[in-house]
Amino acid sequence: MFGIARSSIRVRAVLALAAVTVVTAVTGCGALGSVTPKASSSGSGLEKVTLKVSILPTTDLAPFWLAQDSGYFEAEGLTVESVIAASGQASLTKAISGDVDIAFSTYPPFFTAKSTGAADMELVADATSVNAKSNAIVTVPNSPVKTIFDLAGKKIAITAKNTASDLLTRSVMQDHNVDYGKVNWVLIALPNIAAALQQGQADAAYLPEPYITQAAKTAGAIPIVDINTGATQDFPLTGYGATKKWVRENPKTLAAFQRAMQRATHDATNDRAKVEPLLVRFAKIDEDTAKLLTLPGYGSIIDARRLQRVPDLLLQLGAIPSPIDVNSMIGPQAGR
Repeated sequence: MFGIARSSIRVRAVLALAAVTVVTAVTGCGALGSVTPKASSSGSGLEKVTLKVSILPTTDLAPFWLAQDSGYFEAEGLTVESVIAASGQASLTKAISGDVDIAFSTYPPFFTAKSTGAADMELVADATSVNAKSNAIVTVPNSPVKTIFDLAGKKIAITAKNTASDLLTRSVMQDHNVDYGKVNWVLIALPNIAAALQQGQADAAYLPEPYITQAAKTAGAIPIVDINTGATQDFPLTGYGATKKWVRENPKTLAAFQRAMQRATHDATNDRAKVEPLLVRFAKIDEDTAKLLTLPGYGSIIDARRLQRVPDLLLQLGAIPSPIDVNSMIGPQAGR
């Protein structure tokens, strides 16, 4: 009787061991821990697996390039194609027309589009804010401008009216009681501003990095005031947006894009060594400049209270006719 019992126990033990072996084979769990399955690249569950994003080749895009280069988009099931735009406004236009899904831009065009009724855009991810020495008004040694107090009545180069370059320059001048109404604004593309300063086409200019460092090397440009002061300290600078229609139709795809960008932004913020090679490859910056330049403040999740500063400044400077509540323009945020 005891022999029969022992035999039954042995049979049950063998069956149990077999069951454990089957479970282990199926789940990939072993005695030393577990093997995490790789994220599917099939995009299962996403409304669309290929995204087109319009961008500008600036230092602000480092987390985006990092997400592409490190496979963070792929891990979320996305294939992301970048489309170069000539300006933030041009980038926004591509999203409005449906040529791209998501647009990168400085923030003012998103709010001016809202104020004029040109498009119903939603902001879907933060990108950068002003950092100390990352944006400045600069001059050159042979210019009549030596300090910010010399700017009234002079020629100042900006990229376009009602852009970040225009608004931030006027705000800083206002902080120093300099009359920007007397300025002769000269519209020049960022890559051409250093040469314009050298040739006397402009007496001073608004420049972000990497153009500050490049202009210092090629034209001896000297910052006369840091934008990261007064009313524009830590000012929200750039972000990503999409049409409200696209956001409503692609919630899972948007969340996947946001998760990849959040991961890449964390890496870019905490490890400059990951950023510099990407600037050389994608922003076409030489290695010395990539090492010397001041990076902007990177962000990914939108903070409504902080971002409200942008339309408030636009209203104060007369760039939009009426107040805009940022909360009405913020799309769903993954992780919140």
